Amino acid sequence: NMEFATFRDKLQPGEEEEWCITIKDHVGNAVTSELLASMYDASLDVFVPHGWYFFPWQTNNITPAWRTGAAFGAKQGASLASRYVRNYYSTRTYDRLSSPVVQLNDAIVAGYGMARSRAVPAPAMAMAASEIQVEMMDAAPALDQDGGSQSDPPEQSATTTSAPTPIRTNFNETAFFYPQLRTNEKGETQIRFTVPESLTRWKMQGLAWTTDLKIGAITKELVTQKELMIFSNPPRFFRENDTLFFSAKVSNISDKSLDIKATIQFFDALTMQPITDRLLLENEAKTMQLAPGDNHAVNWKMHIPNGLQAITYRITAVSDHFSDGEENTIPVLTNRMLVTESLPLPIRAHQSKSFEFTKLLQNQSSTLVNHAFTLEFTSNPAWNAVQALPYLMEYPYECVEQTFSRYYANSIATHIANSDPKIKQVFDIWRNYQPDALQSNLEKNQELKALLLEETPWVRAAKNESERKQRIALLFDLNKMANEMATALRKVEQAQLSNGGFAWFKGGPDDRFMTQHIVAGLGRMQKMGISTQAANNMLRSAISYIDARLVEDFEKLKQEAKKRNTDYTKEEHLSYLAMHYLYTRSFFTKSHPVPKNEAFDFYITQATTYWAKQNNYLKGMLAIALHRYGQTQPAKLIMQSLTQTALHSEEMGMYWRNNVSSWWWYQAPIETQALMIEAYNEILDDQKSVDELKVWLLKQKQTQDWKTTKATSEAIYALLLTGSNLLASDALCQITVGGQTIDPNTFEEGNRPQAGTGYFKTSWKGQEIKSEMGRITVTNPNPVVAWGAAYWQYFEQLDKITPAETGISIKKQLFVKTNTPNGVLLKEITPDAPIKVGDKVTVRVEIRADRDMEYVHLKDMRAAAFEPVNVLSGYRWKDGLGYYESTRDAATNFFISYLRKGAYVFEYDLFATQQGDFSNGITTLQSMYAPEFTTHSEGIRVKIIPIPEQ
Repeated sequence: NMEFATFRDKLQPGEEEEWCITIKDHVGNAVTSELLASMYDASLDVFVPHGWYFFPWQTNNITPAWRTGAAFGAKQGASLASRYVRNYYSTRTYDRLSSPVVQLNDAIVAGYGMARSRAVPAPAMAMAASEIQVEMMDAAPALDQDGGSQSDPPEQSATTTSAPTPIRTNFNETAFFYPQLRTNEKGETQIRFTVPESLTRWKMQGLAWTTDLKIGAITKELVTQKELMIFSNPPRFFRENDTLFFSAKVSNISDKSLDIKATIQFFDALTMQPITDRLLLENEAKTMQLAPGDNHAVNWKMHIPNGLQAITYRITAVSDHFSDGEENTIPVLTNRMLVTESLPLPIRAHQSKSFEFTKLLQNQSSTLVNHAFTLEFTSNPAWNAVQALPYLMEYPYECVEQTFSRYYANSIATHIANSDPKIKQVFDIWRNYQPDALQSNLEKNQELKALLLEETPWVRAAKNESERKQRIALLFDLNKMANEMATALRKVEQAQLSNGGFAWFKGGPDDRFMTQHIVAGLGRMQKMGISTQAANNMLRSAISYIDARLVEDFEKLKQEAKKRNTDYTKEEHLSYLAMHYLYTRSFFTKSHPVPKNEAFDFYITQATTYWAKQNNYLKGMLAIALHRYGQTQPAKLIMQSLTQTALHSEEMGMYWRNNVSSWWWYQAPIETQALMIEAYNEILDDQKSVDELKVWLLKQKQTQDWKTTKATSEAIYALLLTGSNLLASDALCQITVGGQTIDPNTFEEGNRPQAGTGYFKTSWKGQEIKSEMGRITVTNPNPVVAWGAAYWQYFEQLDKITPAETGISIKKQLFVKTNTPNGVLLKEITPDAPIKVGDKVTVRVEIRADRDMEYVHLKDMRAAAFEPVNVLSGYRWKDGLGYYESTRDAATNFFISYLRKGAYVFEYDLFATQQGDFSNGITTLQSMYAPEFTTHSEGIRVKIIPIPEQ
């Protein structure tokens, strides 16, 4: 029996509270027990109902029976042992987040914590709309921001009260989670906490157990409220040029009639400067009189201008007796696309050279808005690879390849920091320089920062460049790297299935190519001397998996040949996955000896016979693999062939004309060049060619990355860990831009050339950019090659940007979904049939592809006025197509590992929650590993009107 000695079911937001829970047995005696307690915003139950179930007494009825076929055998026995022995009596499970069904397991008995439901970020009130009615007093919005601005607020405006209006900023969705509370000798447990500042209903849960597994549970609900309350209903984000009505509700639950003034203010979240006059289209104050128990809806018409990156709103309600206020920050997304044009500036030793940025010199567009013109230069080409490491760390999608890339990046960073004290010394200087420089209003709010990084990645890059360098320095913090490595490796382990293969996204089937990609990455790490026991355990299962798949291929091949009555040994059967397997498997000839079987021997023979028919990427793989397997003569023949077909250029270095992109993984220019560097370094030990190959690879680099995580990880490996040491002379090159000499030694502290590298970067913003800056001259006094680049970034309207013609088209339509006596009716949105607040809207995206494609990302942006009905991400199957659906704040993403030629329709539902005129963005389809293959729909606007009065 569990009882509260003290419990108040009504609390003030931000109040400190203490509860005493008494635990007794069935006859009333105090017992010594352990208690698990938590409290969370009850509105989250709208998405995933949360409850604790704990019943450790399992009834396992097993009836042995003789059976035939696959149902009888070792598989059943292994399942039985795994489920009832290992999991229930020996496995320890630590704190984690899980969804949608939460149950307690044996970990609670041992006191190691429990699984918790995932607090899905979504405004619960906005989700309510017409189908889910949540009383505002009982369930205020569960915002996806953990808190508002932490900066000092500007001085309060004069109000009718003498005291300043309290502003609520802490909107955490969980009040506390205490997994290991213990009772005293009286069976009492004290719980102390500070309740967050949301005006909402809270759910408290407690679960107690003794050493002999007596159990008890308790659930309580309480509300945080004030006599006068104001609830806002903000969108998740704003978008430039949108016009909307910012709505709120004022409630009076006191016993007095109140004369109330409600006001709203807006601030630039980056500077906290007032911008109310720029946004509001009407008076910022609203007055009303409310009787006891009454409430009133208010709204302010506003327009989102260009140039803001995030807006902090402060909304208050003030009377003679009571007051309330709320403050939070909302990101602002652009309605334009950011276009990046680049001009690489490679220069050889003791050379002077002029460059022209043709597009900048010839720009005549009247709608183009300059964003930034950036010049970066370094005498150390390896610096470009170092710069790309944070990109691997911050990529937002949770597929296994990108999760592995985070582990890979941290491993390389650790390796560099430990092996080259010259680089580590530079990072130590950066890390110790203004350690708080990254703490802006945006970055104190992690959920908001994630949205800005995903939807407007230029926001942080546009700030002081010393901050971006500190990001790299933070990456090389050894403690941070160790934690990041462990976290990423754990996620990769969780993506490994029981057969040893990895799923691209959680819930999907095992993916052979992704498994081989991860195994190859672990092989490169082992060549660097990077290895852990956890990675080795994962590796053993993965190698067994890819070995088994090769044998399966061979057996199928023999069966097909037998049916056709042909001699398969005299035909070409060298598949792309088989060639990738031979390369991947070659990393482990000593640690995991290759299987001596007919299948392996057959594909080695195929490789030595048919290598000449493959493209350069596959030739390079086969050359490295055969070299490692002792087939040195065919390996040298392949390298001789590659050398004969290579091109050489003073600017481009060494490269091949047929380095072309496509939708397929084996036609990837960056990965091909990186593989060539590995081949020339390992097979021929040709350092001159290796350095020439690096010239082309670095020339392809755009802004901060090589476009994809897979390309970036392989480029970093090739540049930093093969060939000669690139940390050469650090003398500075002489550079002029538009006739102006650039002297980086005069830059502000933090932007000056870095010790040991000579790297510097400088930018011009907005109106500072002139067309004559497209003329650049560089003089290199050093005896080594130097690298650099200029980047011009600008915003352009969507209809002015022409997508690449890639044989795929997208059509997007919006429908109002209504229920009629004849069933569900979809009515297309037109000016005569607009959307009303509360309507359910169906989004239909039609895709027509004229070819098969792999690893495709479909991103469907949505207006700030819409809230998704389905907020839980997961793997889906529809009409024979498997894909992972991920719901984010500003878009819904679909990840498709294999898209066959044909027509496909994606549909999902939204609620219209805001009144106004909004941009609905575009829908983009892009190859994850060849981003130049992309297409998008047209941009449309949607008008949403209020519900007509009856």
